[in-house]
Amino acid sequence: MKILNVMQNKRVALLQSVILCGVVTLLITPSAFAAQQTIQVELDGLVCAFCAQGVEKKMKAQAATEKVFVSLDKKVALVALKEGQDILDETIKTEITNAGYVVKGINRTSESFDALRAKIKASK
Repeated sequence: MKILNVMQNKRVALLQSVILCGVVTLLITPSAFAAQQTIQVELDGLVCAFCAQGVEKKMKAQAATEKVFVSLDKKVALVALKEGQDILDETIKTEITNAGYVVKGINRTSESFDALRAKIKASK
């Protein structure tokens, strides 16, 4: 809840900010700064392709998810978010834990989904 309150406060502050440059008036909104985010989830308990499919299915079921990649070898899942949307870390942990796997870490980055997937595939 604290995260949501902070985000709402920032959104209000940004919406209230108006920059006057000569004749041009710009309204700055959160979407002006929003970059598509990729979430990297480090996992434990993946032992087969069926496990990887289970994690992929859970993450694809989230409304904010654009695409998912799961590496069985590296025990990591990548989730690309739809622009302007997010998935709370607690939601990720709950969904994956309920599927029977352990979340060892969650990292968020502005690095593209495709670049991260290429790095993971190349690091065999």
